[in-house]
Amino acid sequence: MLNSLKTFVYFLALASYVNGSPAPSSPNPNGKGNGKSGKDSVPQAVNSVELNGVTYVNKGLVGFGLIPSDFVESTGDTLGGIGSAIDFKFGTFKASKGKFTGTLVVSPDRGFNLNQTIDYQSRRHEIDFVFTPYYGTANLSFANAQTTLQLTYKTTILNWDRHHVKTSGLSPIAVRPPQAGYPFKALANPEMPVASKAEPHLSIDAEGIVHLRDGSFWLSDEYGPYIYRFATDGSLIQTIQPPNAFLPRDARGNLNFTSDETLATGRVGNQGFENLSLDRKNNILYAMLQSATLQDGGLDQNTSRYTRLVAYDVSKPTKTRPKLVGEWVVPLPQTKKNKTLASSDIHFVSPGIFLALARDGKGRGDSNDESNYKQADLFTINGATDIHDTKFDDPAHPIAIDGVLDPSIKPATYVPFVNYLDTAQLAKFGLHDGDPDDRTLIDAKWESLALASVNDNDYPNDYFVFTASDNDFLSTHGISLGQPFDAGVDVDNQFMVFRVTLPGASKAYIGQ
Repeated sequence: MLNSLKTFVYFLALASYVNGSPAPSSPNPNGKGNGKSGKDSVPQAVNSVELNGVTYVNKGLVGFGLIPSDFVESTGDTLGGIGSAIDFKFGTFKASKGKFTGTLVVSPDRGFNLNQTIDYQSRRHEIDFVFTPYYGTANLSFANAQTTLQLTYKTTILNWDRHHVKTSGLSPIAVRPPQAGYPFKALANPEMPVASKAEPHLSIDAEGIVHLRDGSFWLSDEYGPYIYRFATDGSLIQTIQPPNAFLPRDARGNLNFTSDETLATGRVGNQGFENLSLDRKNNILYAMLQSATLQDGGLDQNTSRYTRLVAYDVSKPTKTRPKLVGEWVVPLPQTKKNKTLASSDIHFVSPGIFLALARDGKGRGDSNDESNYKQADLFTINGATDIHDTKFDDPAHPIAIDGVLDPSIKPATYVPFVNYLDTAQLAKFGLHDGDPDDRTLIDAKWESLALASVNDNDYPNDYFVFTASDNDFLSTHGISLGQPFDAGVDVDNQFMVFRVTLPGASKAYIGQ
């Protein structure tokens, strides 16, 4: 690996964003624009919401950083799509004298696929960070804002199918039969999505990641939609197959994992397990579809709001196959024209309470610069109907018809919370929504959440929400599978950090 790849820290190269002048010094993390510091500089509430009688507070944007669109990782490919899935490498988040350090484990989806899917091997990257929260009221320049979250690329680890066979990003057009012993053997694979009969490599479109204490990690996927467990060296350990209602089937009932065709039932193409999170105290793994299944109205944005959340007991996954222990209906937000805003990630907060990242697809990288909805919202399944192991796990029994939920089902309660598009908050970090379409425009596709304690005894319920964008590998100087490409636009890998108050959350739940 080139030393420059190991040591790259983007904020040292900010001169290109400030007309050739040197990058400015780091902003005072505590001051209000006057160089002063102190407890009174802790950010005040931007807004608050109530859920189940508990008040949750958004204290605003406190950090921003990026990795440029043309950065090359150790395999020789452009480092892109990394906001598809992020988590903290277990045990690395540390606080010291107002600064926070750690390592983010990030997973891109399926490579640069502007025109068609490619044979891109699934992988995870590790990115070190130094985070200095900015609590001032003065607006920072775009360049100076990036010193609040300094990101350093560290390494890349490739993911492998059984027998050390490469994985692929190609849309799967074939099905590999289940392994002997499935489903009775905990580690035996179910039917698997593979690129083709000629190239029977496991196809993965990764969208969620949970890093574990032993170095292994869970990875959720859109093709299956499946949840995979990989070892620290990237070797496949285990596969979780969801209930039949989730599985993509054609009109004859055959499994068909392709994302390029409209099928009859199961997840909609490119709308699989986008959301993944773990209750670390109780070892319950949660996954949620990006929007409704086909039979539940998923083909039409006007009827696709009722998505499904599942829960698996993963306390002893290598000894006992993870057991489905819960399933709930979550009503996604909609626009004024009743268009569903799909969910790109969830994060467990406390029993029954979750953050959910819902958004439109507008912003940097899209033809429409002005976004209308990008938010980290809250929902609760407390009091909602648990439909696991009921008739609704059979695709013949949809949970909703024409956008109307079955009256026997009480859905989760969903409330808006952290607005990424708050004009004043974006301006504090040199960012904006809408024209002009330049590098200071907020990215279109925000797809991941990671949660860490502020570690402040005066504010024990305060947490940092790290969030990252999926830039779709869009670069004018890109490299994919060893070949250069020009996507016509440069979309950097943007990261933001918000501070929030989450009563009931604890380090035990989030793994710190």
